[in-house]
Amino acid sequence: MTHYNLAVGHMSKQYDAIVVGSGAAGSFTAYELTARGLDVLLLEAGRTITPDDFPVNGNGPREKGIQIWDRAVAALTGQPVQSKVALYGPQQRHLFVKDGEHPYSTPKDAPFLWIRGKQLGGRLHTFGRVLMRWSDYDFKAASRDGYGQDWPISYADLERWYARVEDMLQLRGCAEGIPNLPDSHYAGPSKLTAAENDFKAKTEANWPDRKAISWRYMPPNARRIPQPILAAMETGKLSIRSDAVVRHILTDPANGKATGVEFADRARKTVEAADARIVMVCASPIESVRLLLNSAGGKHANGIGNNSGNLGRYFMDQVPNLIMGTVPGQTGAERDDSVPPDPFYGTSGGVFIPRWENLDGASNPDFMRGFGYQGTIGRLYAPPAKPAKFGIMGFGEVLPHADNRVSLHPTRKDRWGIPIPHIDIRMRENEIAMARAQVAAITHMCAHAGLDTEFAGSYVGLEEHGRGAFPDADPISRMLFRRYFCKSMAPGACIHESGGARMGDDPATSVVNSYNQVWDAPNVFVADASAFASGGCSGTTLTVMALASRAADYAATQLEQGKV
Repeated sequence: MTHYNLAVGHMSKQYDAIVVGSGAAGSFTAYELTARGLDVLLLEAGRTITPDDFPVNGNGPREKGIQIWDRAVAALTGQPVQSKVALYGPQQRHLFVKDGEHPYSTPKDAPFLWIRGKQLGGRLHTFGRVLMRWSDYDFKAASRDGYGQDWPISYADLERWYARVEDMLQLRGCAEGIPNLPDSHYAGPSKLTAAENDFKAKTEANWPDRKAISWRYMPPNARRIPQPILAAMETGKLSIRSDAVVRHILTDPANGKATGVEFADRARKTVEAADARIVMVCASPIESVRLLLNSAGGKHANGIGNNSGNLGRYFMDQVPNLIMGTVPGQTGAERDDSVPPDPFYGTSGGVFIPRWENLDGASNPDFMRGFGYQGTIGRLYAPPAKPAKFGIMGFGEVLPHADNRVSLHPTRKDRWGIPIPHIDIRMRENEIAMARAQVAAITHMCAHAGLDTEFAGSYVGLEEHGRGAFPDADPISRMLFRRYFCKSMAPGACIHESGGARMGDDPATSVVNSYNQVWDAPNVFVADASAFASGGCSGTTLTVMALASRAADYAATQLEQGKV
């Protein structure tokens, strides 16, 4: 454990708001608060970023995929978990954490892959940038099938916040009119490759209830610092402290309200406290839950927001599967010319297949809820003379269970003196059935479209087709891939974790209200995906951004009116 000067230094200024975390939630929270004129301190546990983090490569990254030897090097030099990310690219390795510096625990029989980035902007530097709206098929799913509880908000409550986020990020996409995947505000179109268009035509002709559409995505940000943080900086109201690991939310012992936070400065090896009128927790689900639990004291004997006993419970990720292969008769790689290739990230875009199962009734009684897919056909990197490739990943909805939870380890602490998180999430019969259905459905679609599948699988198992997985790789790489594939599809592989501080309309069964406000501490807001009441099967990021924006706007109003 690193030794710190335990004498707590106090920052002289009191801020209107402290935002913990600078990723999808924290960046938009900081922007909305500063836009309302609040003085904001943004605390990021990781380092700042520089242009050196994004080296220029005129052709973009060369390849993502099997990369067994690069993965092995990463695993042996501090990233055994991070190296399991589904489509690994060594050029982005430095944007993921070193696992030994950020430990966590799981039950031996329930592994979890916690994929993380600790730098200004968090995982915004490594996520796929696919941004899909959710609908009332997500927010009101419980009313449709009777499982769990609805969100206390509906699509109508988020619609204008979705649009506000999309406008800032200059989202690309096309109007499709799909009821369970509402259209967005688009700055311009996105396109399918020729191979993706062929897949679309054959899939939709054979399965009229299924759609294959182009990604709705944000182009790579040339300035690298997230756009909402840049906008917040321009107001002159934002102060940023990187390398600031928040350990506790400080509270008034008399009334339980937050007074500020205590954080360890990684660079200075000091402990400091900062005062604020409101605290916005945006550290991502596992870290946010850990912080709230570790802030026990005074009127919060079991952690802030835990009077109901639900803090840490109903934790979710999504059900992953992966299929890869080649496009017959095509070599090299196609490009979507809607947006120029980024010198670091390369080309963007791809094909997205929205959920079609169990929307208006039980179309598949083997499981509840459903799944969708995103991937690319013909645009994954391949040398000009080599067969074109495709890769598609599936994402299925995990049902919320109280016993899927994040808690504090009873004895182990990290180098900053914080108990490490213990993550216990298990896939149950519903998710196992869904995983099998996901693999079968995409395998059939790819076969019908004339694609040559090499492998398809999930954490349930691996299927090889034709020449088998990565047929041009060396035998050792192929052997290692077969051995470890299912482990790389464990919970966490989707990197869409949510829940743990769920939103509801009853303080006896939830942690935050419909505005992300902690029932037990009204000047604390949990504005990231930990507030999700259900996990969906589309990406979580756009909904995180919209929820955070809405929560920040509400918090600013409450502060102005003297209600918090």
